[in-house]
Amino acid sequence: MNDSVKGTKPDVTLAGTSYGKSGVRILRVAKDGNVHYIKELEVSTKLTLDTEKDYISGDNSDIIATDSQKNIVYILAKKFGIKSPEDFSILLCNHFLSKYNHVMKVVIEIEEILWNRISYGEASSQMYHNHAFVHTPIYIRNTTVTWNRHEYFPTVISGIKNLRVLKTAQSSFVNFVDDEYRTLPDQKDRIFSTIIDCDWEYMKIPDIDYDKSWEVVKHCILKNFAGDLVCGTPSPSVQHTLYTAEKEALERVPAINTIEMTMPNKHYFAFDFSKFKGLEIESTNDGDTVFLPLDKPSGVIYGKLNRKPSKL
Repeated sequence: MNDSVKGTKPDVTLAGTSYGKSGVRILRVAKDGNVHYIKELEVSTKLTLDTEKDYISGDNSDIIATDSQKNIVYILAKKFGIKSPEDFSILLCNHFLSKYNHVMKVVIEIEEILWNRISYGEASSQMYHNHAFVHTPIYIRNTTVTWNRHEYFPTVISGIKNLRVLKTAQSSFVNFVDDEYRTLPDQKDRIFSTIIDCDWEYMKIPDIDYDKSWEVVKHCILKNFAGDLVCGTPSPSVQHTLYTAEKEALERVPAINTIEMTMPNKHYFAFDFSKFKGLEIESTNDGDTVFLPLDKPSGVIYGKLNRKPSKL
């Protein structure tokens, strides 16, 4: 009989371990007189220890309870504040590695819940509220920081996700493969809509302004998608728009080493009114039309851009 059928004990080894706390929600309020500032985060912690005895023999003596990890998040936020998701992640990593000698690796993942200060008035004379905010979930700012004990500095990855954009002009898709499987006609003028997920990894250097860098990358994405406020910018393909956005981000933020982006198509097709021949449905404006949103199936475009190694 085959050994696998006999039920003999297999020769096994743990290939990887980690444990931690997920979904740690925190709101920190900082007060400067009557003006208040807020940061809301959702934090996840993951630790890898230098021992496997908790898995193999049920010895819990080295385990830092996930509840304790949660408490550390709140205590460090109270004590040191939250400058940015990246800076707070680095602070947490450094604490776990400094406090516990048997922790070999720390991974901190953070998503920021975004709020804007409530304002009144015309654009030229807007007044901002001292302590009232409105939730603005138009995208998610996220970061993942990984620090191994024997590394001088952690790996910091920042990102933006669920950034949904749409433009109604300056988008085309023509001259693609024309064979027996093709049914899609050339599209010289189409709606371009997508939901952007973008991540970028920084070089392992200190003193990066993560808030400023994040805003610059977001600006590069929107600028290369939309272009000039009046004239726009041509998008001959999703691929080209993705590439130009990533290229400008690397040019403008020297601390970024690599950037990747996913841009799925969110289709809007012109509604077919040709069947309604007996109705007067023409718009008073010849340029007006109606589109049908279709989200599935959809194309998914991905690209990653690396900075070339220095020749020095």
